[in-house]
Amino acid sequence: MKIATFNIQNLFHRHRDLVSKSRTKNATDWISELDCLLRKPNKSANDSERINNLSFLLGFEKTGDNSYAILKRRAGELCFKGRILENTTKASFLTDWQGWTKLGNRPIHEKAIFSKAYMIAETNPDILVLQEVEDRASLIEFNSEFLPLLKITPYQEVMVFETNDNRDLGMGILLKNGYHLNGFKNHLHDLDEEGYSLFDIDCQEYEISTPNGDSIWVLNNYFSADEGQRQKQAQKVSEIYKQKLRNGKDLVIVSGTLNDVSYSHCLAPLLRETDLIDVSKHKRFATDRDNGSSGNYFSLGAYRTGVNIKQKDYLMLSPKLFEMVANSGMNRMGTWPESKPKWRLYSSITSKEHAASEHPLLWSSINF
Repeated sequence: MKIATFNIQNLFHRHRDLVSKSRTKNATDWISELDCLLRKPNKSANDSERINNLSFLLGFEKTGDNSYAILKRRAGELCFKGRILENTTKASFLTDWQGWTKLGNRPIHEKAIFSKAYMIAETNPDILVLQEVEDRASLIEFNSEFLPLLKITPYQEVMVFETNDNRDLGMGILLKNGYHLNGFKNHLHDLDEEGYSLFDIDCQEYEISTPNGDSIWVLNNYFSADEGQRQKQAQKVSEIYKQKLRNGKDLVIVSGTLNDVSYSHCLAPLLRETDLIDVSKHKRFATDRDNGSSGNYFSLGAYRTGVNIKQKDYLMLSPKLFEMVANSGMNRMGTWPESKPKWRLYSSITSKEHAASEHPLLWSSINF
């Protein structure tokens, strides 16, 4: 069995907020602080003042209160509502279209789409776990139209499940070669101690049957960018994993974008308070080293000596599964290096817009 996890960062269209210029470190810190303050149930006068200051620093005061127009659906037809308080049907076979609307998504470069396919085709896993998928229709098209061009068999089962993210970032799983999805559970409605949603994206549980009749369980995750929330999510996933072990379910995989390095305190409940083992620790873990002198040193957060990128993505196995690992690895040939270190890329990638994703693909082959 070969399994892979990949934050594919959408297939054909990406939310405009996610492809805009990167925020400064200050802006990122302000957003995290504002998010924490807004989540507090009881706010002091100082909290309210700080919220106003942060809103100003982030430019929220530039947002207009009145929209020029609203595009909405009514009685099966599209309507255009302007500043005057009346609805006029505009989009139909009887009327001409009047007005405009700002699109929330931007198309992804064709080379980037093929880069995603290259990364998947090179690994060709039986089970492919994905984060950041726009919708099932896009994934089905990608599976049936792009993967066959690279001479790999398309997946027989293609599923995408919605999450709590308001940018329509779904999570999904693809299976073939006798592997089937037998059960699914999400954690969209789990609450933290303050009564707010625990997962701003989700933790999804998949029960998968193997060709020989065994069952494995995959926990597909996307953790928060906020440190405090990320630690709560790690604690919850740790509890889910431990409960499975107590129930005799010892073939468990925990994967996804955890948004932090392995030595982070936020991930301690999952990485240091469970017996899960990262596949990057396997003696046969393979990946290209950094180019030049960058490949000769080790830094914290690296997947391996000579692979010095900040770790955000994980593929972790329960001890019983880890004992069955034949080999494992990471593909980052579709990931554009912002600065040093550099690494080998697909020849078609000559700029950042051609990159498959900001995340590498992690995989493992397991002998049952």
